[in-house]
Amino acid sequence: MSAPASPTPPAPGGSSPTGPDAAAAAPLPGWLWLFAACNFVIGTGAFGMTGYLGPVAEGLGVSVSAAGQTMTVYALANAVLAPLLLALTARWRRAAVMRLALGLFAGGTLLSAAAPSLAVLMAGRVLMGAGAVFTPVAAGLAVQLATPEQRGRALSRTFLGMSLSYVLGMPYGAWVGLQWGWRWPLLSVGVAALLIGWLLHRRLRAGMEPGGTPLGGIGALLRRRDVVVALALTLLYFTGIFVVTAYMGPVQLALNPLTPPQLSALLATTGAAGVVGTLAGGWAADRLGPRRTLVLFLGCLLVAMVSAPLTAGHPLVTTAVFAIWTTCGFGLMTPQQSRLAELAFAQAPLLLSLNASMVYIGTALGSAIGGAAIPVIGLAHLPWLGAVFVAGALATLALRPTPRRPRGLAPA
Repeated sequence: MSAPASPTPPAPGGSSPTGPDAAAAAPLPGWLWLFAACNFVIGTGAFGMTGYLGPVAEGLGVSVSAAGQTMTVYALANAVLAPLLLALTARWRRAAVMRLALGLFAGGTLLSAAAPSLAVLMAGRVLMGAGAVFTPVAAGLAVQLATPEQRGRALSRTFLGMSLSYVLGMPYGAWVGLQWGWRWPLLSVGVAALLIGWLLHRRLRAGMEPGGTPLGGIGALLRRRDVVVALALTLLYFTGIFVVTAYMGPVQLALNPLTPPQLSALLATTGAAGVVGTLAGGWAADRLGPRRTLVLFLGCLLVAMVSAPLTAGHPLVTTAVFAIWTTCGFGLMTPQQSRLAELAFAQAPLLLSLNASMVYIGTALGSAIGGAAIPVIGLAHLPWLGAVFVAGALATLALRPTPRRPRGLAPA
């Protein structure tokens, strides 16, 4: 299979020779499905462990809360190491960076599967977090190699694998981990990462031109007020979502007395809504523009969060509200990534990596804030606390700071 050429990224706001409508209707590159498959493997390995923490704790002789810190370690490793790795490989071809990322992720997963102690498992999770730099690199390429009219759909296809990992990958990990032992799902993910890395090597063998930003570029980006405000939106809305999502099962049981099969069905329904949201976010970003799409989805998410505690005692209404919630939550990622790419097109991979850092920091903050609030306001009212942060994210869109373009940064 031949690798795609290394085209010059289209200028933001430009159009194809046959007009914007024809460009939007053109087929997307087939290798975006390969990016989606890679993200599916990464998402399954990163978050699947939440379904079999009990066997992990029992197998290593530690408490469940201690085993749960593997998620914190992964999140922090990704937040810190992914942007650093992108900066250090700025002069590498993007295909080489993606191969390195999948190699790190596969190595970390296999080390975790063989871990004799919690310390070794943590080390493996650090490598996995560093290897997850693949996701912002792939997103940056999807943005830079698609036409302006296709960027939203290109991003949504790239992130479709991450959405599916919540719907299919996490249940797979829980089933295998509980039935056969916690090492087997990690081993299978590690092998899958090696196989998908080999396919990526074959598909992108010719490589892509260097597209990174050196280490000093991180500081230059973070000195731009428009960039900081945009990243704050991601941090705020992910904090608000994970105030509740980290305790989703107990929250659902606090709202309605559900049997285990009923709870599983509700969670599966909301997971499927996440896939719909990912695709809808890409479609809306291309049709309405990133900013309008963000306003629409954040507004609907805010309404759903405020309404959720009021659905207590009505399971079907609760399911509908949380389906809207999940659709909007997943749908926000694509327009936000498109917006960031418009702010600094040439530095898109690094900026998307910083955005991923905000995702993981928001995840950790939301989990901590939600846990501290449970004894005070109760599980059923956590959505109201999360709504405060989502309202803050919506408020950032009212700020229009004058973009500051430090020397050396290409304007969008």
